[in-house]
Amino acid sequence: GRGEGIVVAIGMNTEMGRIAKLLQNDRVKTPLQNRLADFGRKLSVLVILICVVLYLVGLLRGEDPFIMLLTAISVAVAAIPESLPAVVTIALALGARRMVKKNALIRKLPAVETLGSVNYICSDKTGTITQNRMVVTDTWIPSGPAFIPDLSQEKSLLYCMLLNQNVLMSENNGLTGDPTEVALYQHAIDHLQAADLTSDSNIRVAEIPFDSNRKRMTTIHSFGGQYVAITKGASESVNAVCVGENLDKASQAALEFARSGKRVLAYAIKLLSSVPDHLDQTDIEKEMQLVGLAAMMDPPREEAKQAISECHDAGITPVMITGDHPETARTIARETGIIRSDSDLVINGLELAAMSEAEYTKELEYIKVYARVSPEQKLQIVMALQEKGHFVAMTGDGVNDAPALKRANIGVAMGITGTDVSKEAAHLILLDDNFATIMKAVREGRRIYDNIRKFVKYVMTCNSGELWTIFLAPLLGMPIPLLPIHILWINLVTDGLPGLAMAAEPAESNILKRKPRKPSESIFAGGIGYHIAWVGLLMAVVSISVEAWALNAGNSKWQTMVFTVLSLSQMGHALAIRSDRRALFQKGFFSNIQLLVAVFITLLLQLMVIYLPFFQDIFRTQALTMYELAICLGLSSIVMWAVEIEKWVKRTFGEPEPI
Repeated sequence: GRGEGIVVAIGMNTEMGRIAKLLQNDRVKTPLQNRLADFGRKLSVLVILICVVLYLVGLLRGEDPFIMLLTAISVAVAAIPESLPAVVTIALALGARRMVKKNALIRKLPAVETLGSVNYICSDKTGTITQNRMVVTDTWIPSGPAFIPDLSQEKSLLYCMLLNQNVLMSENNGLTGDPTEVALYQHAIDHLQAADLTSDSNIRVAEIPFDSNRKRMTTIHSFGGQYVAITKGASESVNAVCVGENLDKASQAALEFARSGKRVLAYAIKLLSSVPDHLDQTDIEKEMQLVGLAAMMDPPREEAKQAISECHDAGITPVMITGDHPETARTIARETGIIRSDSDLVINGLELAAMSEAEYTKELEYIKVYARVSPEQKLQIVMALQEKGHFVAMTGDGVNDAPALKRANIGVAMGITGTDVSKEAAHLILLDDNFATIMKAVREGRRIYDNIRKFVKYVMTCNSGELWTIFLAPLLGMPIPLLPIHILWINLVTDGLPGLAMAAEPAESNILKRKPRKPSESIFAGGIGYHIAWVGLLMAVVSISVEAWALNAGNSKWQTMVFTVLSLSQMGHALAIRSDRRALFQKGFFSNIQLLVAVFITLLLQLMVIYLPFFQDIFRTQALTMYELAICLGLSSIVMWAVEIEKWVKRTFGEPEPI
């Protein structure tokens, strides 16, 4: 066909330009990015100070300056967990792979961990919390004469359903399109006679598309020598452009339908003598006649009810955002558990627009349902929650949702009904459009962050043990116990396979019973800093004790023994810290096979360095007798048992864990 267009705006002044402008806001850094940046800055300063002090102390003791320089550099290398970026990336990638198997597709890798910090989930209703299987259950028809010639009131409403829609027939004769329109069209063809359906006299000649501000759409059809404009939309929106005596009754009927959890759409018509050359919605959508109401039921997903219950247990506040009537939204919210008390509020878009910033901020955390809101107001909701210090996941599927999705800490797009623009702006795509999938992703996000913290706890404790050993031995009048190559080897072995294997650690059983982490919380929160200090010092004490005993006994293999004890202590530590509170055997010795394999391989590598002549020349090691090796194995287990005692103390005297 052919057509003419009139340019009314260009560039950033168009609707697409306006959305593009909203999309230009900066992405918020994830909690993990902020924590690791802070960790890196503080660790760098601390390591530099330690290395300078170590070098100066060595010079004062008369050590060779070159050897002390190599030692200081080796300590710096050992203290910096250079494998941390690799472990974090692998943990996030493995988490993303797990999530996609559960219908959650991660688009932005850092979002995997951010899910663990979310404490607000703002979700669409239709298709996400509900089944998105609309069925027309009731209709309401006003009293009085019909407005379409030769048609009854009931048939007029059915014709409106039949004509005002954009449903398509699929190849297998199924109906495709918006689920609401499919349900209305299906109801019409089920109740009209075959002759009515085959008539081609009601051709659509014009359309005023639906938009979220009007909450209406209008189509114009030829009808018996004249034309009829059919408007469909939210009941209050359609009532606003109608005239007649039945509007109050229609409002009351719509309210009753909504209170029973049904979605209500109204239809109105207007007879036209001709089709206007210029379609102006303000001219056409006025002084219309109400034809009737259609009430549809979209039942909640059973799994969504369970997921919302898990939200509350996990300290996450679920919020419903919908274009439906407030009473419909309230009923579904009560049924699914989003609304749980009389203090939980339901507001609509008009009320939100009328509230001052101070009023909204005061009521913000009590509002559990937003009804009849525009996509632009989603952005306002996200920003208000973030200003209150909350971490927000926001769902959306339309082009206009894109700014809110990008601004949210976790933007969640719909994989089935979502537009390409919304998916591009989102961090996470729900392949099944299911709210329950969000909670599966949250569980995975928490597991990943737990494992990253375990790695930091593990590697920094090991590094602190090496630093204490090298730093304290000279102060106690003993030789520096390790060569630079020993330090680098321990660093390579301990930060290598065991560290990577921690990314596969299964989730704690109570992971969704805990409250979300505070975004401002340090990566060392929860006692990790104290653990690093005292366990690292214990490693050093055990290692230096071996050195003192061997030197006193005149054993020339003292350095190899210190090297072995320090290496194997770290393997025992790796096994012990798999849980913060549960004992190793409660956790399940074989529940992380990858870590067991990594520890076994590391043990073989250490024995190779001790006993193979080729490596003895490189590492300056000596073969230990079975007695000496047994002493090293026994002493190195002290660290593991000490950590197990620490966990017992937490279980016995600490705060009870959520069950």
